[in-house]
Amino acid sequence: MQTIRPGVEMVLDIGNHLGETPVWSVAEQALYWVNCEHDPELLRWNPATGNLRRWPMQERIGGVVLKKDGTLLVVLARGLYDFDPATGDMALRVASPLGEGVSLHESAVDPTGRFWVGAINEAISPDNPAPGGGKLFRLDGNELVPVIDNISCANGLAFAPDGKSLYFSDTLTFRLDKWDLDPASGAISNCRTLANTSLETGVIDGATVDSEGGYWATLVFAGKLCRYLPDGTPDILVELPFMNPTKVAFGGPDLETLYITTMGEGGVPGKDGGLYAWKPGFKGLAEPMTE
Repeated sequence: MQTIRPGVEMVLDIGNHLGETPVWSVAEQALYWVNCEHDPELLRWNPATGNLRRWPMQERIGGVVLKKDGTLLVVLARGLYDFDPATGDMALRVASPLGEGVSLHESAVDPTGRFWVGAINEAISPDNPAPGGGKLFRLDGNELVPVIDNISCANGLAFAPDGKSLYFSDTLTFRLDKWDLDPASGAISNCRTLANTSLETGVIDGATVDSEGGYWATLVFAGKLCRYLPDGTPDILVELPFMNPTKVAFGGPDLETLYITTMGEGGVPGKDGGLYAWKPGFKGLAEPMTE
């Protein structure tokens, strides 16, 4: 495995409490992402113009994905909402079936356009690191169908470029798992563990996949990214100038810029919840869109 320390640039000193879920819109040439809480909001930034928009949310926001009609599907704690950034109109599509204190969170769209969303049990603490109670869901029509049960913190959700594999991490199990995915039905099977992590080496938070199938995972609490090959072999370890990367997405006109969201670092000047960018020498894939 190669270890590198590249010149990663802070492109916005935005001060997110918990920045998450960067999503690049090819049509808008803009990056969407969320600040999960304190205070929950959706953000959009156009690197070419510098224009930044912020939309406050009514409750904790876990993620956002692009829709084929040019609007968005937003993941709030208690449900999925159709959101039109042009008007600010928001409408509940599906209420969460989860209990109080277990919030919808990590989300992604697979290459066929199917939407997936996981959950986080907000009772997680050092004394209770794996409270369970969450699920990973697949959205079939307007129904959230559970596919993985009893998770505590859904993270690492990403898909192979051919749509035949799903990556997932219930973070505090300290594992990265890979499942076979049937693109036609959305069924998953044949779970195997690709990698193991720890608090010392960093645990998997958000992730994305490049055009060659490399899986880029943020290692939160350790200030690192790791690119894994499809068989789980660690390929590149990236040492970052900040401790808490939360998720990555490829963007820019050529999809060769890796954007990195972060979590606040307790008031460290210039590194507290900023948005970073770096060109790693790999190209991403256009973000799939859902209905």
